[in-house]
Amino acid sequence: MTKKTTNLFDFKLLGRLLKYVLKYKVTFIFVAIAAVLISIFATLTPYLIKIAVDDYLAIGNYDEFIFIICLMLLNLILTVLFMFLFSYYANLLGQNVVYDIRVKLFKHILNFKMSYFDKSSVGRLVTRAVNDMETIASIFSQGLFMIVADLLQMLIVVTVMLVLSWKLSLAVFVILPFILFATRQFQKSMKAAFKEVRTEVANLNSFIQERLTGMKIVQLFNREKIEYENFVEINEKHKKAWLKTVWYNSIFFPLAELSTSITIGLIVWYGGLNLILEDSGITLGIIFLFIQLSQMLFRPLRQIADKFNTLQMGMVAANRVFKILDTESKIPNNGNQLADSLKGNIKFDKIVFSYVKGEDVLKNISFNVKNGEKVAIVGATGSGKTTIVNLLTRFYDPQNGSIEVDNINIKDLDILSLRSKIALVLQDVFLFADTLLNNITLWNKSISFNNVVDAAKKIGIHDFIMSLPNGYNYNVKERGVMLSQGQRQLISFLRAYLKHPLILILDEATSSIDSNSEELIQNATKKITENKTSIIIAHRLSTILNSDRILVMDEGRLVESGTHLELIKEKKGYYRNLYEIQFKKSESKQVQLQS
Repeated sequence: MTKKTTNLFDFKLLGRLLKYVLKYKVTFIFVAIAAVLISIFATLTPYLIKIAVDDYLAIGNYDEFIFIICLMLLNLILTVLFMFLFSYYANLLGQNVVYDIRVKLFKHILNFKMSYFDKSSVGRLVTRAVNDMETIASIFSQGLFMIVADLLQMLIVVTVMLVLSWKLSLAVFVILPFILFATRQFQKSMKAAFKEVRTEVANLNSFIQERLTGMKIVQLFNREKIEYENFVEINEKHKKAWLKTVWYNSIFFPLAELSTSITIGLIVWYGGLNLILEDSGITLGIIFLFIQLSQMLFRPLRQIADKFNTLQMGMVAANRVFKILDTESKIPNNGNQLADSLKGNIKFDKIVFSYVKGEDVLKNISFNVKNGEKVAIVGATGSGKTTIVNLLTRFYDPQNGSIEVDNINIKDLDILSLRSKIALVLQDVFLFADTLLNNITLWNKSISFNNVVDAAKKIGIHDFIMSLPNGYNYNVKERGVMLSQGQRQLISFLRAYLKHPLILILDEATSSIDSNSEELIQNATKKITENKTSIIIAHRLSTILNSDRILVMDEGRLVESGTHLELIKEKKGYYRNLYEIQFKKSESKQVQLQS
């Protein structure tokens, strides 16, 4: 076990968390004051009972007894009032802090480069942003302040005990070391147990998220039984992690209750013997008081252990969240030039890039794309076509070489300004669970509904949209499952067209469409590429033939460049071989389908 795991408490982590409280220091101070007052009022109640027994009931003074009853009632009202205020504002503080951290976390994640998401589980990130955040909130609502209030109450109780009778105090304190030792061991064990719990929760979330997302694959390949068995195994680990916490609780709390009972027995035995002696200073009221104070002393110890569990879970969750916040995994945005005046001339100069160190995906790639030129990139799967797109959009940065737009290195351009001039249409279109209109505009309020309709008419898909229930207000559900692949593609074309990009990238955007959508997509492609610098990763012959130039990729290298007619003349050329194997076959199939 590492040193970090065995440390009882991470005060440095707590200090970092409390920095988020500074914004709400008035609420924090009020909660702290309420905690102090609750401790005082709680201790005052048994002391008033002691006065009632010794000064009124024991001597038969019943006339003024009503006064003590009124004081006890007032004390009870104040206790309930401040407990309500403490509970409300402690929870309010916790939710405010969690809100701020969650916003900061999501903003941080939004700026991560793609390589981070390549290596990170979506389920784990969801766990950090949702489950772990709520656990952090419990630090304030059920953990930290409650522990402080209990410790303060214990301090007041010990002080009152020592002032009234040090002899009876010893009868209580003789059991105290045992319960303190048990509490410490309990806290250490629970910290390790809760760390394991959080790990298993993240594993469970990740597993379920992936299987639900890939349910079609699960059912298509008859993996229901296998995935069920995998889930049972992961769920079993999750259950065992929680059972460890149950086991520790089952041991600790009965021992704590036994200690309390033994202490009360010692008080009654020793106090009763000394009550007979007139000069002992121990009265019946003091014995009643010590019985209640001993319970008030040991009960917080038991509660502190329980609340410390909550605090430990919150600290483990906070540690996981802060690890993401401390992760520096974003593309540097050091550029101070805007892309507003660019024309769209692109230059790749001796680009070398690898996703994994030592495994180059692009090997010394160089090419130019002129303003308004339509360039197709072809090649076998894994040849580096999509990687070129990823570098131009700065989802990744190359290890060597430079990429320029109008003779300006894209690293010198503000990354937001650069991306605002690029529209990307992918093969796998992602749509949010919302209306078509919001998926088209992506909630950009500067794009009016009339602009959307006009654009849809220009690229020829307005009638298709209006054929759907509720037209532009049609809800496509999660990932756009209510639309076909071709229909989703049409929406992505419209989304790109409305962006009015300087550079348009179509990454295999027409490779898997249905026959009903093919003509619409061909017309849309022609419209949105007009007078724009266009890079098209193509699988369809029609798209390639309409290009001004073709770049041919093979195993990360640019092996050929030219027009279709130029490249097809090379009898032993890579493009001609690719054309005869792939594109010509595709062309014949299209002819057969049309006939």
